[in-house]
Amino acid sequence: MVRLQRSKLRFLNLRRRGHRSAAWLGLPALLVVAALSVAGSTHAQQLPDPEALKSNQGFSTPGGSVRPPSGAVNVPGATSVRRPGGAPSGGSVIPPPDHARGDQSITDDFWSRIRHGARGDVALPGAEMGILIQSAGEDWRLLRNEQVIRYGGMALLGILAAIALFYLARGRIKIHGGRTGRVIPRFSLAQRIAHWFAATLFVLLGLSGVIILFGTSVLLPVLGPSAFAIVASAAMQGHNLFGPLFLPAVLAILVLFIRGNAPRLVDISWLFKAGGLLGGHASAGKYNAGQKIWFLLTIVLGIAISISGFILLFPDIVGGRSQVQLANLAHGIAAVIFIAVGIGHAYIGSLGMEGAFEAMSTGTVDENWAKEHHDLWYAEHKGAATTDAGRAEVEAGAAGDGVMHGVRP
Repeated sequence: MVRLQRSKLRFLNLRRRGHRSAAWLGLPALLVVAALSVAGSTHAQQLPDPEALKSNQGFSTPGGSVRPPSGAVNVPGATSVRRPGGAPSGGSVIPPPDHARGDQSITDDFWSRIRHGARGDVALPGAEMGILIQSAGEDWRLLRNEQVIRYGGMALLGILAAIALFYLARGRIKIHGGRTGRVIPRFSLAQRIAHWFAATLFVLLGLSGVIILFGTSVLLPVLGPSAFAIVASAAMQGHNLFGPLFLPAVLAILVLFIRGNAPRLVDISWLFKAGGLLGGHASAGKYNAGQKIWFLLTIVLGIAISISGFILLFPDIVGGRSQVQLANLAHGIAAVIFIAVGIGHAYIGSLGMEGAFEAMSTGTVDENWAKEHHDLWYAEHKGAATTDAGRAEVEAGAAGDGVMHGVRP
């Protein structure tokens, strides 16, 4: 009985060893089969030869032979392209357009045409959707940074230097005969409100515009990035907020000041004498030639700045990027000229000439001032001169320079 149990145990141990040997012998075989399967799959997924595609020869796949329709693929060296949805053969083969990639290689000429704004076909609508590179943007940037900013800054600094030199050499222009104590009504209340409304906007928009145009070159190195970001952002927001008000201000100036600003022959003499600076007395009516030029510049440049500003605020109204770039240049150039001439006007009307500021503050001017600077106008309105300054201011506020008295302004 004991011998029989020992025999069974030996038999079971032999069976276990045989299974382990068979498992170790079968593992290499499984690895060989797996390697052969992967090699076959890689061979089946290998891409066809491009030469077979260009010559319309068939190529083999595990499912059989596939021959692409004529013109169905567009590869380097191919001579035709079939649009999606087109028929595979016959007259449906469409040659690639001039702007298509087609069989062209990326050569210097190909890149040059793209670099200079060559237009292509795209699915999205839009005037500039087919342009990969808008080269005019770089031209605009260079013109703005290297021409407008440079020469604009020189112009503004030049006018400030000229005014400073003139003041040091000539000083304030005095009333030679002194004040008489008699005043003449000159500007109405409506004219003065329109003037100061436009002047306030001019100063606000001029300062913010100068920060926007010259801030990166002048203020950024001084203030640093963080402080300059705050100043530049405030300037831009203020400029965009108050800018649209400038057009109605300019139109108000046009309506209220157009009378008396028509050219006259006496203006030629005034220009030759530079308003009396080159010697001798220069006669003038209500407005001299310099004031008439300033009035004309205010209207022309003011309208130009306003229209270009609206384009910059609402660029979609013109549709194209090039028009917006031109508007930006026109806006900057017109603004620089306007500011430069405006500085001269502000100097003469305040610090530079005695008695000039009262015309826009009280609406009246001293009798001697009128006689020296606007003698032809004084001759027409000298009867309105009075020592009652309060009464003169009331008359000026109501009717300006003598319309109440029935005389021509």
